Amino acid sequence: MVLAALTEGVESTGERLTALGEHELLVFWVQLFVLVSLARAFGFGFRKLGLPSVIGELMAGLVLGPSVFGQVWPSGFDWFLPESVTQSAALLAVSWIGILLLLVVTGFETDLSLIAKLGKPVAWVSAGSLIVPFAAGLVLAYQLPESIFVGDDTTKLAFALFIATALSVSALAVVAKILSEMGLMRRDFGQITVAVGMANDLVGWIMLGIFTGIATSGQVSVSGIAATVGGLAMFIGLALTVGQRGVDWALKRVRRDGHNISGALSVCMIVVLGFGVVTQYLGVEAVLGAFIAGVVLVRSRFQQDEVIHHIESLTAALFAPLFFATAGLRLDLRTLNDSEALAWTAGIIGVAIGAKFVGAYGGARLAGRGHRAGLALGAGLNARGALEVVIGTVGLSLGVFSKTAFTVIVLVPVVTSIFASLSLRAIVRGFHGSPEELKRLGREEALSRNLVVKNSRMLIPSRGHPASIAAAQLLHFAWPDEAGATILTVSEDDTELDVDVEPLRNVLHGRDVEHRQVKNSDPVSVIVSESHLGFGVIGIGASDVADGQIISSFVDEVLSEAPIPVVVVRRGRNLERPLPGAFTRALVPVAGTPGSRAAQEVAFNLGAGLGTEIVVTHVETRSHDGVHMPRLFHRRSGSDSRVSVGEQLLTQSAELAAELGVEPQQVVRQHRSPAEEIVRMAAEIDADLVVMGANLRKLDGRPFLGHNVEHVLAKCDATVAVVLVPFDL
Repeated sequence: MVLAALTEGVESTGERLTALGEHELLVFWVQLFVLVSLARAFGFGFRKLGLPSVIGELMAGLVLGPSVFGQVWPSGFDWFLPESVTQSAALLAVSWIGILLLLVVTGFETDLSLIAKLGKPVAWVSAGSLIVPFAAGLVLAYQLPESIFVGDDTTKLAFALFIATALSVSALAVVAKILSEMGLMRRDFGQITVAVGMANDLVGWIMLGIFTGIATSGQVSVSGIAATVGGLAMFIGLALTVGQRGVDWALKRVRRDGHNISGALSVCMIVVLGFGVVTQYLGVEAVLGAFIAGVVLVRSRFQQDEVIHHIESLTAALFAPLFFATAGLRLDLRTLNDSEALAWTAGIIGVAIGAKFVGAYGGARLAGRGHRAGLALGAGLNARGALEVVIGTVGLSLGVFSKTAFTVIVLVPVVTSIFASLSLRAIVRGFHGSPEELKRLGREEALSRNLVVKNSRMLIPSRGHPASIAAAQLLHFAWPDEAGATILTVSEDDTELDVDVEPLRNVLHGRDVEHRQVKNSDPVSVIVSESHLGFGVIGIGASDVADGQIISSFVDEVLSEAPIPVVVVRRGRNLERPLPGAFTRALVPVAGTPGSRAAQEVAFNLGAGLGTEIVVTHVETRSHDGVHMPRLFHRRSGSDSRVSVGEQLLTQSAELAAELGVEPQQVVRQHRSPAEEIVRMAAEIDADLVVMGANLRKLDGRPFLGHNVEHVLAKCDATVAVVLVPFDL
């Protein structure tokens, strides 16, 4: 219905496909070139001024529109933007692709689990931010002079409903872009803002469809409204359940042989377009389907981060600037040519900003949010965008709006987006959130820089042996709660497949845990193949080191082929119970390698999650005759003082630990054999765990972990965890 109104007046040529002529194609390519170039340039300039680039992109369209370019060079403007339905349709089609991808990216950054935890404020702020401005818009609409704002082919009721809708909704795409550029997306109020923006967009599209029907038929269709709302609710429910399983299956298929960027990208685009088709069919624009698609795609554990990055990069570089510039292109300030029109315009914009601010702030306070959080929500939700442009366009095409009203409605997103970004920046300055929020944000920041300990799913090969239970326990306490786990049992014997993994499930309590059973005579190939499917780490348990092996023949083969990090947990000796205790004290030798960094991540997260006491050590080498080997030094910047590399490593280790709220003990030792000193020190401090790191290397076709790691694995009686990082990580 909405698209029909937008394209009304387009005459059929009797042909299924009508190509643009050579001149029309030239104009089209010039439009894209100029719009994207100027939008990017203006966006960069506004970013330099400390403002979101979206404002610059909207302003680029304003400059290229009839208000500036059309006045400075009328003939050039007529060539650049001719009055041709076909020409406009081509540009607007590309612009719609832009907002489609922008909503996909917004879906990528939407955390449903966090929004669910914030359910009460989301509900209250959604209600306040819609009801208050809608009511204010209705009252204002009946005060506006008909001769200036009301179209020729409408009733005052239809006009009032369109005005109220335009003033009440927020623009999810614009809100998300402002929050993302300010680095506020992961803040509690940022996620509430995105959730409320989604609700605003959803309700806005539904209201637009309903009110368009009222404007064209003059009556309300209750059955039509119920069908749209019911169909949309059913679609969202199916998308997050059946659709999620379908997406997981498709992404898993394209990834079964390793990274497959083009295959995963194809799946993503098909899902986005398919979801868009469904919501468009339901009478709610395709962009909402694209948003739901983004949420579903990013939730899949088989998704590839590179695909998400490619979509985000292409959207930010090309399609988003084009969309916002095209929106600004519609703005014609020439229609505001008298003092009365200007005064009412200021009033409309003032009501749009004030009512939205009051409604959002009031909802936040009723939900128990703080004063600053309420102000931030009121500011962020003031940003309007594509929906207002569509409302203005539909209203103009149906005769509900005059050209002056259309200009004001399209001007609202420009002014409110500037207000939202400026006021939000001022409000959040010095506002750091609650201690719980700060802790969550700090942990997320630390996780984003980690090599190994991330939110990725964990793969734990197991036949129920105590060694794999020990590996599961270590991973459970060191990895974030959001990381799921897959227990993989591989055997060619059916009886060995039916093993009791309940102890592992108990250890991994609270996580998303699945148990996969695969009948195969080559468990190593199965494990390696499975590790390609979106896992971040493999956790393997080992009872002890076998003669003539690094650890055991099975573990050594896995290490030789593993494409992702591996954590090998060799259980402590003389343990009669299945679990190795609670890991009360851990010894962590440090060095300047990625493997050592990964080992520290595991140990410090273990300390933060379990309260394990962490002792960090660096062993300086000493010669056989007791003489210290020459110490390497770093010169401090801007100073003549020097520090040893060992001291610098311990300093870096302390900084990493501090990010996770852990205060480790630091010990520097000297010995001719670091490995022997580590074994001796583990016994001296009564450590029940030693965490070491190494880079996965191959020598003569077998894994080589380094002499120190292999010596500790063979000689130390405590439980030893070795964090192994592939060289290309």
